[in-house]
This record gives sequence, structure tokens and C-alpha cells, in this order.
Amino acid sequence: MIRTAFVLGAGLGTRLKSLTARRPKPLIPVANRPLITYAFDHLLGIGVERLVVNTHWRSEAYARFFPEPAYRGAPLAFRDEQPEVLETAGGIWNVRDLLGPGTFLVYNGDILSDLPLDSAVRVHFDSGNEVTMVLRSSGGPLQVAFDATSGRITDIGDRVDAAAGPRFLFTGIYLVNSDFIARIPAATKISVVPIFCDMIRAGAKLGGVVIDEGHWWDLGNREHYLAVHGALATPQSAPWIDPTAEIAPTATISGATAIGPGARIGEHASVNDSLVWEGAEIASGTLLNHCIVTDGQRVEGIHSHADF
Repeated sequence: MIRTAFVLGAGLGTRLKSLTARRPKPLIPVANRPLITYAFDHLLGIGVERLVVNTHWRSEAYARFFPEPAYRGAPLAFRDEQPEVLETAGGIWNVRDLLGPGTFLVYNGDILSDLPLDSAVRVHFDSGNEVTMVLRSSGGPLQVAFDATSGRITDIGDRVDAAAGPRFLFTGIYLVNSDFIARIPAATKISVVPIFCDMIRAGAKLGGVVIDEGHWWDLGNREHYLAVHGALATPQSAPWIDPTAEIAPTATISGATAIGPGARIGEHASVNDSLVWEGAEIASGTLLNHCIVTDGQRVEGIHSHADF
């Protein structure tokens, strides 16, 4: 029923600071896989057939990870936003020709989720909503007021009705009818939020669905980024060590640790609950705990809760 998804990949990743100096946030590795591939797999799992991604910061990096215009057999299209990022609604307008007719799904590229979205798809089509926002009862800032009786969104961030309630977390996932694009000012940098608020005031069909099943993580800062590895780790899966990594026989790798492609871990080094990205080198005798070592960096000494 939904063939196309628009994955937001153009964010600046400012909350992750040095970690996104050379990679856009959706390409940071999670268990040695680019974060955005988890979104792709989630979408393909509910029947999406085409993937569209907007880019901006370090947009050239996407070509290295996705050299072909396809992902697992599904067509994959990128569109760069320059000279400035267009935000969510502007981004939708900018790829309108790639989305096709009917309903499409918008998915924030810096979240990791396995929410059962089939229920959201059913609600969207059964209700005749123009837009349906996927909500959760907890897990982050509760800024969206939702009336379960009417199925409508009644406020976002106190912009329309500060007294409205109860409040829910917006997951960054929403279903959109193509008619919505007519509401977006052409070639304008603008978020969907003010447009959604105008829809509430006008009584338009801006609906919601609460999905508390499954998992949802916002990888907004380094603590959340490390913590998601702890949540994903099992005795069978972690630590994650790429086959091309070189691990000295006397090195110790423990906890929810990921060692990326081409990384080197020296003799008697100890790496615990840390992330070592592609091509990084951990010198002999180095001790790392809750650290993140980005692409190609060399680290030596004793460090805890540090980024390189």
C-alpha cells in the first residue's frame, strides 16, 4: 500500500559533534553497519519498494557506502540539498518528483527502530488522514497532543493549544498523502511543524497512532549512541568484529564493543564497551572504556568516556 519512503539524511548531526566531522549522521556505524541501513531494512520489511534520501552534510560519503542506485534490490535515489539544508517540509518538496502519486512514508534517518508499522498504515488508510504521525507514550520529549477519540493531533510543542493533552513522543516517522505537498511553499527552507500546526487550526486531517510495541532509539548524543549497542548486544552477537580487522592475540575485546573494517588492535590492548571505526588503530597497551574512535584515528594510553 505504500511503495515509496523518504528517509531524511540531510541533517547536520551537530549533537554528535566530532563524530560527524567526516560522516553524515545516518552513516555512523551501529554494530559495524551504517545507521541508515537499519531504516532501509525496516521499511523494506513493511513492503516499501523504493527508497529516496536527501543529503547535505558530507553528501559525498553516501556514494562510497552506496555505489549503486539500489539497496537489497530496491531502487535507491539520493538528492543533495545545496547550498543549505531545506529542513523536513522543504526536503519533501525538493524530491516531489521522486515520490510518485499516492501515500509515501517519511522516516528520520538518525533513529533506529523496529516499530510494527503495519498498524500505522492501516490507521492512515482507514481514517482517510492526509498525514498520520507515529507516536509513543514515552522515550523522549512528549510534545505532541493527541486525542485518541477523534484520532487527531491537537497540538505540537504548545504552538496551537498549550492546554491540549495528553502528550506523546513523535518518533520522526509519518505517513503522508501526496496532496500534502501542495501545502509546502515552493523552494523554501521550512519544517513540517508549522505546516502541521496550520493543519490543526484549519481542522485538516492530521492524525496520529500510538505504537508502544517494539523498540525506538534516537541516537542524538554519544551516550545514546553507545547505549544502543548495549541494547543490541547479546552473547551471540557482541562484540562485533569485522573480518578485516586485525586483533593482536593478547588483546582483550569485551562488552558491547564494535571493531570496524580494517581496524587494528595492538598487543595487550583492552577495549571495553567502545566503538572503533574503520581503519582506526589502537596502540599496544592501550586501555579504552566507553570510548569512540572514528575513522583512521590512532589512539594510545588509558582513556575512559572519550572520543577521538
